[in-house]
Amino acid sequence: MHPALSVIFFSTFSGLGFGLLVFLGLGYPGVTGWSAFAFFAIAYILAVGGLISSTFHLGHPERALKAFTQWQTSWLSREAWCAVIALLLMATYGAGLVFLETRWTILGIVGALFSLATVFTTSMIYAQMKTVPRWHSPLTPAYFLSLCIAGGALLAGQVTWAVILLLVAGVIQIFTWGIGDKAFAQSGTDIASATRLGNIGKVRAFEPPHTGTNYLKREFVYVIARKHAQKLRIIAGLLMVVLPLLLLLLPFNHYFALLAVVSHVAGVFTSRWLFFAEAEHVVGLYYGARTQAG
Repeated sequence: MHPALSVIFFSTFSGLGFGLLVFLGLGYPGVTGWSAFAFFAIAYILAVGGLISSTFHLGHPERALKAFTQWQTSWLSREAWCAVIALLLMATYGAGLVFLETRWTILGIVGALFSLATVFTTSMIYAQMKTVPRWHSPLTPAYFLSLCIAGGALLAGQVTWAVILLLVAGVIQIFTWGIGDKAFAQSGTDIASATRLGNIGKVRAFEPPHTGTNYLKREFVYVIARKHAQKLRIIAGLLMVVLPLLLLLLPFNHYFALLAVVSHVAGVFTSRWLFFAEAEHVVGLYYGARTQAG
């Protein structure tokens, strides 16, 4: 798949923002007044900024509001509703902390759940796609949610939880890569099954469907060399998990904490770029990107 920067930016930063809102909704850190305002400002800048950036990938951004009308069948619509509900609930909860120094516990918990639900619905936009075998797996929601809450713990300054959740996210990331590499082959999809002509003999493309570029090739056919992917995986793992863990295990220092956050964000951004770049859509079979499932 074509790794569009707007979608990578959206999924990376909105996930971090909603992850921080999860911890704030659960009362971590236990801040009020202007300290609470600072934490909520960071969370909203990340979450809302990420959501806004996603509209730049739409062919007609002015039609974005129509997404709210398809909640019964569309995970994109469900994401939109969950995001709005989460942001409204957490804004009310945050106002109580900032202006009244009052914690409305139930409201915070419900807001935290909707924040998690927002990230889950985002992940399901990809996990539902049978045409992209690498994504069509329960590991996709696990991948999104684990990075969401690990990043949230890091931003919330919850060191113990951050260490545990970063380790969990790292393990899930490794499984996501390992199992994802075999997904296309295990799907059994090839040009013969796609055309349903395999019963009469070996199927091959006589010539490309198009002589030039088109929307399908731009968006769904993207090939990254395996050696480059392996290097980027190592970089992503080091920045996303290993370096933040090492910094968190050192005696606490605000500069180390900031560096851990910056490193984690850079690692997640790299991981998310790979999430899209390595995903193979079955339409690539028609353009010679892959001749068979294997």
